[in-house]
Amino acid sequence: MEKKTSVSDAELEILEVLWASGKPLNTTEIRGLLEKNKKWERTTVLTLIQRLVKKGMLEQEKREVYYYRPCVERKAYVKEETRNFVNKFFKGNAGNMAAALMSDDSLTEKDIEELRDFFNSRF
Repeated sequence: MEKKTSVSDAELEILEVLWASGKPLNTTEIRGLLEKNKKWERTTVLTLIQRLVKKGMLEQEKREVYYYRPCVERKAYVKEETRNFVNKFFKGNAGNMAAALMSDDSLTEKDIEELRDFFNSRF
């Protein structure tokens, strides 16, 4: 991601649906997939989509109706958001973040084991 773009939790739900689909979707399809967890009106979904288009997070393509696809991959978005979080709350020090997680028992034994395996395989 080139620039920091703020995305609301509701907008992120739209992005998650599109990332999971792996293909462009129209508003009706997006709303249908969201209905499992959200009972948003069509106008709410349209508003969120238009905000994402305006922010450059979605691209729209006119067919018989508009279809939307993310302009950024989920992995890149998560990486950027993680970097922003670490910078904001831990002054850019990921070690301090890990220490904070360890100090309040947020990590389970399984989490610690997975992290240990990850670090051992990388270094």
